Amino acid sequence: MPSTSDVDQDQQDPWEVTPGEIDVLQRRFENLVIVDCRTRPEFATGHLPGACSLPLQELSHRAAELDPARERVIVVYCRTGRRSRIMCRFLAHRGFTCVRSMAGGVEACPGRLVGAC
Repeated sequence: MPSTSDVDQDQQDPWEVTPGEIDVLQRRFENLVIVDCRTRPEFATGHLPGACSLPLQELSHRAAELDPARERVIVVYCRTGRRSRIMCRFLAHRGFTCVRSMAGGVEACPGRLVGAC
């Protein structure tokens, strides 16, 4: 099981990782889970490769969908990082061991989105 120190070394906000660190995490943790917590219409405009959609406003009734990933590294992102930090804290309170928010959201990594409709 990954430790928190594997993910957030030298971070000012312990909940955040940078877009570049996500690339490192993907290479290091084969089973990394990437969650887009933006709305469905936002997700449809493009998302990070391999991301699943779980809008923050649906979290209260869909959180159990993430239970199989409870011991895995989970990176959550949104447009700016605000919603993803909220989701990370919620998941941590539910016992998820290693959840992180992508600092700056998709605004911090233009050109990386795929799947735009």
